[in-house]
Amino acid sequence: MELFPAIDLFGGKAVRLLKGDYERMTVYHDRPLEVARDFAACGAKNAHLVDLEGARSGGTPNLSVIADIAANTPLAVEVGGGIRSEEVVKRYLDAGAARVILGTAAVTDPAFLERMVARYGGQIAVSVDVRDGLVAIHGWTRQSGVTCEAFMQRLCALGVRTVICTDISRDGAMRGANRALYRALNERYAVRIIASGGVSAMEDIRALREMGLYGAIIGKAYYTGAIDLRAAMEEAV
Repeated sequence: MELFPAIDLFGGKAVRLLKGDYERMTVYHDRPLEVARDFAACGAKNAHLVDLEGARSGGTPNLSVIADIAANTPLAVEVGGGIRSEEVVKRYLDAGAARVILGTAAVTDPAFLERMVARYGGQIAVSVDVRDGLVAIHGWTRQSGVTCEAFMQRLCALGVRTVICTDISRDGAMRGANRALYRALNERYAVRIIASGGVSAMEDIRALREMGLYGAIIGKAYYTGAIDLRAAMEEAV
């Protein structure tokens, strides 16, 4: 199983939100590049980066930080947050991102998603951010009214290869991953599922690996020390 240690970016710093709430933000490091270098030193091959400012309002305010990480670490970087046009997709890919994650635009503009998947193939992933069974959009600040099941079916039909699924109720809450959700998605849909939200102990890593999940994101648990990243990398193999 692939592990994706995460850096959420706001104001050029590495931060974490609790359940997607911008009013409950903790700054963990002033230099995200140093965090990414520690990921690599612990044996990570990937990094999951999210521009929280972009997710909420669009644009690429943390592009230079993301480009710095892509250029100065060996990590394969996937990037999400406010990517709602092909111009922004290309901007991130040109900056060295290995994969770009569409969120709000994938829900609100299916034609755009279809074009991006047709043009960029596996370099496009989609985030499925779930709250109360519905997909949330605009940095998790709004509900779309689209169910997780209907959205997943749409993604499979369009040929999306990789889905990052977040149970928002568990994100940053250190309550453990929603294993039932990920098991159901992994069994039901022919896409690579990356679990996000609540991965807070080695038991989560072990359980997700054993169910055959493609990947898992480690966020707050890395920053608090609840998960030792080096040990997690060994457990995920």
